[in-house]
Amino acid sequence: MSAAINLVQPAVTDRSPTNRPMSHLTLSLFPGIDLLGRGFEAEGFPVVRGPDPLFGGDIRSFHVPAGRFDGVIGGPPCPDFSKARRGSPPTGYGLEMIGEYIRLVEEAKPLWWLMENVPGVPDVKIPGYSHQRLDINSRELGSKQNRHRHFQYGHSQGHVISIPRLPKSMEWEPCCIASEGRRTNKRDWNQFCRLQGLSDGIDLDNLTLSARYRAVGNGVPIYMAQALARAILDAKPPSEVRICGCGCGREIGGRAQYAVPACRKRMQRRRDTKDGNQVTSRKTE
Repeated sequence: MSAAINLVQPAVTDRSPTNRPMSHLTLSLFPGIDLLGRGFEAEGFPVVRGPDPLFGGDIRSFHVPAGRFDGVIGGPPCPDFSKARRGSPPTGYGLEMIGEYIRLVEEAKPLWWLMENVPGVPDVKIPGYSHQRLDINSRELGSKQNRHRHFQYGHSQGHVISIPRLPKSMEWEPCCIASEGRRTNKRDWNQFCRLQGLSDGIDLDNLTLSARYRAVGNGVPIYMAQALARAILDAKPPSEVRICGCGCGREIGGRAQYAVPACRKRMQRRRDTKDGNQVTSRKTE
């Protein structure tokens, strides 16, 4: 998929991350059918989509110029970090693709970046950017789908984002997963799409039914993407907002360090790993 965008470049000579006009032009990596990008587009972001294997593309041969994009979004392949592996060893492909994501952020030099993945993904630290890790469940955004995802966010000026949460809905549906299309008891196609934020389904007639479920199930729910896009539009310096010490994006007040008990436990687990679960730029290795 591609997006044709005509830009009139402003008459400036310095397009460094700290001194350039904000266009919200966003590069979407590993897009697939790009539900993540669709959510950003719904909030007014112009989105350019990078190559994807679904359409014969290979990110390893993809390069971008510096200073053209304000943001980079994307979700590198997650099977190596997913509980669905059920004991099978990781292939290494997941870490390779995270490395490609880091490479392209370093090439693009955006103001900010956002990476999506499953809870088991390592922390991604990129020099020159702050780091924030947010865990979000679809049910905290008003959906019935029980879908838990982690987002990592970095900003060149250290800004942080905050996501308002709702009490989790008591009536819920299982997570939409890529393999559901192979099941005999799979949910209706339109219902499956609605849970992912596609109100009227999506035209994927060029794919087999199983591949359609996989393409939609691999995506970020559009309403979740919209919540993140709105948060990025409202990103603030740390001096203007207090967020939970675990980085989850929940605002806190008073003397509190953590928003909920789970946040304190999360920080304890991170301390126990002693940074063993972290990926950094190749330049620092």
